[in-house]
Amino acid sequence: QVQLVESGGGLVQPGGSLRLSCAASGSTSRIQFMGWYRQAPGKQRELVASIGSGGSTYYKDSVKGRFTISRDNANDTVYLQMNSLKPEDTAVYYCNTGEVPWGQGTQVTVSS
Repeated sequence: QVQLVESGGGLVQPGGSLRLSCAASGSTSRIQFMGWYRQAPGKQRELVASIGSGGSTYYKDSVKGRFTISRDNANDTVYLQMNSLKPEDTAVYYCNTGEVPWGQGTQVTVSS
């Protein structure tokens, strides 16, 4: 069983940056895919970015060029670097392998 804990969210002004972290523990050798998802108020949860075991990445069109997903294999952590943040990025952000329940997520609020 894999356990995931998100952190790094907070309040930031438009144009600012945040780096989210997803720390994995447990059977981490089983992880083939890691995705960052978000759920904005009144909206459905959506995939924002993902990274595969081979290092391939995917980004939702609206975040391309602004967000970067990366993996630190040494400490089983996946990051989401978010730059040039917009109010539309406000949401609770979650990481998930597709194999475990949703955690508490981390709140990102972009507001002036």
